[in-house]
Amino acid sequence: MIIKKVTGSKKEYIDLLLLADEQESMIDKYLEKGEMFVLDDNGIKAECVITKEDDGVYELKNIAVLPDHQRKGYGKDLIEYIITHYTDLSVLYAGTGDCPSSLSFYHSCGFTESHRVKNFFTENYDHPIYEDGIQLVDMVYLKRELINIK
Repeated sequence: MIIKKVTGSKKEYIDLLLLADEQESMIDKYLEKGEMFVLDDNGIKAECVITKEDDGVYELKNIAVLPDHQRKGYGKDLIEYIITHYTDLSVLYAGTGDCPSSLSFYHSCGFTESHRVKNFFTENYDHPIYEDGIQLVDMVYLKRELINIK
């Protein structure tokens, strides 16, 4: 298994990106300013996009694992890679819908709830967004804080 930074066209991975964010115009808002990483384990299995928001503050904008390869640790592997890749990282944020399976994943990766953006999904997407049969309304931001010892 290797994780590598995408230096070519990030849109090459649009099908994978759309698994985590199903409206391409929303992906376009962060894709070019972010850095993308793909996890290759006998083929691309997962991707993530990270943006730098401030000194030491990063945001996980998109993370997706192919459906047939979910629950095998690939998402966690990507998050752990990001934490070690950015040596100045002190806080990593991730925004997601208020869905038990997504929240459980982030909690298992060491994230805690930070804040919410009310009506994010209903105000920013051109159609209702559902995850696990639940309509997403608010964006739930989670954070993982690290102590940098230099």
